[in-house]
Amino acid sequence: MKNGYEFATLAVHAGEAPCPLTGALDTPIYQSTTFASKDADEMAAVYGEKQFGYMYTRYGNPTIRALEEKVAALEGGEAALAFSSGMAAISSAIMTYIQSGDHAVAARSLYGAAYNFLNRKLPRMGASTTFVPSRRIEDFEKAIRPNTRLIYFETPSNPILEIVDMAALAALGRARGIPTMIDNTFASPALQQPLKLGVSVSVHSATKYLCGHGDAMGGMVIGSKEYISQLSHEMLRDFGGVISPFNAWLILRGTRTLHIRMPVHCSNAQKIAEFLAAHPKVERVNYPGLPKHPGHELARKQMKAFGAMISFEVKGGYESGKKVMDRVKIFARAASLGDTRSLIVHSASTSHQAVPREQRLAIGITDGLVRLSVGVEAVEDLIADLDQALAF
Repeated sequence: MKNGYEFATLAVHAGEAPCPLTGALDTPIYQSTTFASKDADEMAAVYGEKQFGYMYTRYGNPTIRALEEKVAALEGGEAALAFSSGMAAISSAIMTYIQSGDHAVAARSLYGAAYNFLNRKLPRMGASTTFVPSRRIEDFEKAIRPNTRLIYFETPSNPILEIVDMAALAALGRARGIPTMIDNTFASPALQQPLKLGVSVSVHSATKYLCGHGDAMGGMVIGSKEYISQLSHEMLRDFGGVISPFNAWLILRGTRTLHIRMPVHCSNAQKIAEFLAAHPKVERVNYPGLPKHPGHELARKQMKAFGAMISFEVKGGYESGKKVMDRVKIFARAASLGDTRSLIVHSASTSHQAVPREQRLAIGITDGLVRLSVGVEAVEDLIADLDQALAF
């Protein structure tokens, strides 16, 4: 399906068509590791990639391919590749660009596992990363070295919701001949499409909003056909981080309602952020939909809505943050995000516990910071739940 259709139509139809053999309207789950060829010549042609076909699910699978085509269409990219998890996608996407002796520039505010990969794993491979301590494009430029091969960032960032100018950072990368890569998990393609602003590669934990129901793990990388082909040949096939056909099917099903779910997620989050901003027990609220947020105007420009992720600092620090966690009744104490159900997590003791405290504080992840993934329940009930949880 061509990208000339509206987002909602692509969400429902892209990458999928009735089965030509049975007429099945829903994409079948091809729960097979191996695919047979009709003769030796066809098998040789498929293995040699002179003819399209399937031979082994690590090399490709019809269910997985449907997901890849749909997500590529939603992101406005040429091609996509599915992985077994978000971190499998992120690490593989980075390693396609970074080799021994190379250097990466990254935003300081990142998902904890991505930070650890860049900060700990890359040095073991003979590469290095400079983390930029601001959102200013000129500071990213100052961090570039002659051996810089990648600029990596998130916007909105996890968990303090920093906003980076995607178009400006992409322009910097092009001017210096350096690819740019964004983790677009927090926003999803329903809210922003970084590739259309010039970013080279978009990565996702498909476990989150793309799936939307907390029942399947996966990752996605979207970019040019050339890059995705390189990623497939050099990383996915050799490292083997392949998504299962069943999980691909579950995520495929979830993407069909992404355009319906996200407006409810975002509307709920806006009202909750406004409630928290006025609460006497709350020191600070990080949500780009609030006019006081330093990235509010930029987010308004480059996002269709402000997202469903909120973080806030509870007065009283670490113990007060724990109290809120322990007292909620509707919010699930769970570390993921993007679920239809609302989730709550204490970042300092979970996703960023491996980050040294001084570095964590420098990023803005304070001891009492609580992160919310706002679901699609009745917002009145969610606000009431937080109100009683803060009454201590």
